[in-house]
Amino acid sequence: MSLQAFFAEAPRIPMHDALGEFLGASDDGMVEFGYADAVRLAGHSCPTVASAYLMARAALAALYPQGPAERGGVAVTMSNPEGEGTTGVIAQVFTLITGAAADNGFHGIGGRFVRNGLLRYGGGDPNCIASFRRLDTGDTVDVALDLSSVPPAPEMRELMGRAMAPGASADERRAFGAAWQERVRRLLLEHADDADVILVERRH
Repeated sequence: MSLQAFFAEAPRIPMHDALGEFLGASDDGMVEFGYADAVRLAGHSCPTVASAYLMARAALAALYPQGPAERGGVAVTMSNPEGEGTTGVIAQVFTLITGAAADNGFHGIGGRFVRNGLLRYGGGDPNCIASFRRLDTGDTVDVALDLSSVPPAPEMRELMGRAMAPGASADERRAFGAAWQERVRRLLLEHADDADVILVERRH
């Protein structure tokens, strides 16, 4: 897959993974995620995938202000059921970065490094997309999203209609793809730290 160059410019997410360190994947357990990792997981790049990546980044930064966050050290509760809207797509990105898995996750070694059951669906605050809770301290943050200040291009609907037509030309498909990715680029490079777009609220 040939990826957009701007993916490499997006903020990266450094993590410490004790399981990876224990099993020798890296000497110090450090692993760094980039937006391209989320794109490869999802198979595409869109505002939903980019927003999920940025919400995970913001939640972990709030829970681990001294950094780095501990992969496998956070439980994630999605507010909506797995099959509702884009919930499943967002959750997959959260799992990639945090290690929190549903019932199909790693069961651990001798009671340690458990990832199974750290991701749940349909039990969060309906006013947010998900909650992230540190297993060691219980500190919890809710994450939500407001893309009203990062709207799609005015011509997006027309471009999509042309690109989806059976006789669409290569130029028409490229024009749609460029407009689609421009919104993703703006979100990742101009609004990654915008608290009015990526909303994080600490539980009290």
